[in-house]
Amino acid sequence: MKLTLTLAVALAAGSLLAGAGRASAAKGQAAPTPVSVVMHDPGCHWFSVNGKFTRTLAVKGPAILSNLDEATLDIVGGPFGMRAAPIGKHVVLARGTYRIVMVGQARDDNILTLLVK
Repeated sequence: MKLTLTLAVALAAGSLLAGAGRASAAKGQAAPTPVSVVMHDPGCHWFSVNGKFTRTLAVKGPAILSNLDEATLDIVGGPFGMRAAPIGKHVVLARGTYRIVMVGQARDDNILTLLVK
């Protein structure tokens, strides 16, 4: 009886420690920072941050970029080179500096700069 109780206590303690390890590992991973690119004149596309529009933005990484513009976005930079973000889709971005332009944009449209720290 004493051996069974000792074994049960040891198993319970082990499961608590395993749960704590998973919790601390999950805590170490940061949730992606949401970044929205929206259509707004003049200049066509902008980052939307708390109801304000800006052409440059710095966020803690990783970032999840949402394309709410009227065309596909080309994202150049970071560890992946060039990526495309279709309309209404999300792209996860790691650390790096990114230049974001709309496919087929006019020369006078905005070029957005995103720094993911």
